[in-house]
Amino acid sequence: MTASTTEIQARTLAGYAHASALRQIHDRDWVLDRVTGAPEVLLDLGSGIGQLLHEALERHPSLRLAVGLERSEHRIAEAAERLRPYGERVRLVHADLTAPPELPERAGVVTMTSVLHWLYPAEETVLQWISERLSPGGVFLLTTYHPERDADGLGGEDEIVRDALVALGTERASVAPVFSDGEVLPIAVRTRPADELGALLERFFHIESYREREAVVTVEDESQYEHFHAATFGDYYARLVDPGQRAAFFRAVGESAWRRQRERGRVSSMPVRLWQLTPRR
Repeated sequence: MTASTTEIQARTLAGYAHASALRQIHDRDWVLDRVTGAPEVLLDLGSGIGQLLHEALERHPSLRLAVGLERSEHRIAEAAERLRPYGERVRLVHADLTAPPELPERAGVVTMTSVLHWLYPAEETVLQWISERLSPGGVFLLTTYHPERDADGLGGEDEIVRDALVALGTERASVAPVFSDGEVLPIAVRTRPADELGALLERFFHIESYREREAVVTVEDESQYEHFHAATFGDYYARLVDPGQRAAFFRAVGESAWRRQRERGRVSSMPVRLWQLTPRR
């Protein structure tokens, strides 16, 4: 059976430049607005297709090195093309943040936007590593999402996926067991509550400040959200259905999101927090 365009997109995480405009690109600008002075080295964790690195280099000519760590080889390849004009001022590293590599230089600025939940429950490893990578006076700028959870531990994207699974024939009461049986941890569990996360962060950093806003996602049609989901979450949720149903699953996700858009005027809305942190040492 030939894979659909969206299945291929989910497998390769392609199309993120367009998809990120719905939510993540706002984090990028929000974070970079907090970078002050004349930083020399910036480290972006989960650097994706290099959008934050590109904007940072444009904003701060003082940067002699912008380093990106990313797990997806497809996204690194896209980032390399985007950042090619900056030559040796850019270094891209293929790395899993749950086992971060040794780096020769400390950074005055470390950024991580909408990534930490993917590291659950092993966040401590990377947080300690970040605290050791910051130079004296350095700052760690982190964004985290905090959707409300229901009694089944589902929230945020999980709710849209639940609607899609129900549309494909799963009983609503059986969705949580389907997640469990498929070994797919709900995103609402991965995104720790803000107070719980704050306690964890304080083990490694001083919390200098935090700001919150509401992240609202709206779409123009079901196809737009279908591709947003594939580019953002890949096949993480698609593992809950048989391979032969995956094209239908992505369509159902788009249809669920579009139905919410029509009924509520938005697909989703959840608090996002920007933490400004300095190391404890």
